[in-house]
Amino acid sequence: MSQTESQDFYPTSARNQVKRRHDRGFYDYETVHRILDSSMLCHVSYVIDGQPYCTPTFFWREGMKLYWHGSSASRMLRNQTRGERVCLTVAHLDSLVLARCGFNHSADYRAVMAFGTAYLVTDPAEKERAVVAMVDRFFPDRTASLRASNTQEIKATSFIAMEIEEASAKVRAKGVADDEEDYELPIYAERIPVHTVLGAPEPCPRLLDGVSRPATLNGYSEGRLLEDALRDAYFVEYPNG
Repeated sequence: MSQTESQDFYPTSARNQVKRRHDRGFYDYETVHRILDSSMLCHVSYVIDGQPYCTPTFFWREGMKLYWHGSSASRMLRNQTRGERVCLTVAHLDSLVLARCGFNHSADYRAVMAFGTAYLVTDPAEKERAVVAMVDRFFPDRTASLRASNTQEIKATSFIAMEIEEASAKVRAKGVADDEEDYELPIYAERIPVHTVLGAPEPCPRLLDGVSRPATLNGYSEGRLLEDALRDAYFVEYPNG
């Protein structure tokens, strides 16, 4: 069965087909979603009056839909409310690769491009869920212990959603890959792994006496990889993926 024939793969087209190094391209839900769910920062690209823009923002996935948020006054949100075509990207840098020639210097990485039509979330029930999800997706069950957002705070926050119509992942995990004859050269080469690791929590100095760190934050402990903490949090909030 081909990728495009399987219901577990995003359809491929000229838009999301990996053009260079087809062997690094993946279109299956598992690979694409794993990369998305291991991040909280994305870049959203769009065009306004012929001018391209690319905005970094926090995002999360719910099934086959992506959500992101920002100020109601932001240019990005104001111009993604009319059914704008957008491309949302996520990338993880996994290593620096030093080869025996400049041409073969590279990096190991995992990246996703997701395409769809953005719309402003106006349905009250959907927006209410998004207000909770923008916190609880990353920090499960935290909203229930917080002061409720007031009317002005909710009014000042807008949400954009996008059904993923097409998506592709591109992954390099090769390390040093020199030309065969170059391995005989007396030149040093190496792979330098890159990880985003959580540091020790720094409690707010103005915490009231007796307020302790809740157990629900144990996933964000010193020394853990950020992507592991984010992915674990995702499956607590969305156990069915």
